[in-house]
Amino acid sequence: MTGPRVLIADDQALLRSGFRMILDRAGVDVVGEAADGNEAIASAARLRPDVVLMDIRMPELDGLAATRRVLAADPACRVLILTTFDLDRYVYEALASGASGFLLKDVTPEHLVASVRLVLTGDALLAPAITRRLVERFAGTATTPHPLVHKDLAALTPRELDVLRLLGRGLSNTELAGALHLTEATVKTHVAHIFAKLGLRDRAQAVVAAYETRLVSPAE
Repeated sequence: MTGPRVLIADDQALLRSGFRMILDRAGVDVVGEAADGNEAIASAARLRPDVVLMDIRMPELDGLAATRRVLAADPACRVLILTTFDLDRYVYEALASGASGFLLKDVTPEHLVASVRLVLTGDALLAPAITRRLVERFAGTATTPHPLVHKDLAALTPRELDVLRLLGRGLSNTELAGALHLTEATVKTHVAHIFAKLGLRDRAQAVVAAYETRLVSPAE
């Protein structure tokens, strides 16, 4: 299996070169760089990366709009948002729009490399504690509607609702299995069915969906 092909989109040249150096040293193929949102969209369409590291705040077109357009054109792509703020409402909007997670710009080299590789699996939520806190703070406040969060949960079985509720609380498959007295293999099957029925790409979107549909509330 080949490693992920990565596009780095950030208006700071120094940060782009630093991330490229880290990823190159780890054997990750950086296929291109972009300095603004429009360039990110064009580069993603031309280069077809597996993962885009997307700065949330860029000139010309911001990372939020760019994320929507990149994922609309290539649903198989994964977007990791880069931010200096771990509770930025625009990061939440990006997650609701399909981004698979986010990284703070002072991320360690080891975490950067691990996150780029991990995000392709769709099996692990990046920075789950921070992500849950962010979703709790901004759920229901999006400035534009997201088709994802208006899905009808009636398609889910009672057990799948249980699994989604715990996904929304940030539990891993191992923790889910323990809480519901199931095998991990059974949990993975339930998670796959939830993703398919609700059109979710990964656990980040599952957390957003659980909160936006009020299956999980911040009080929990």
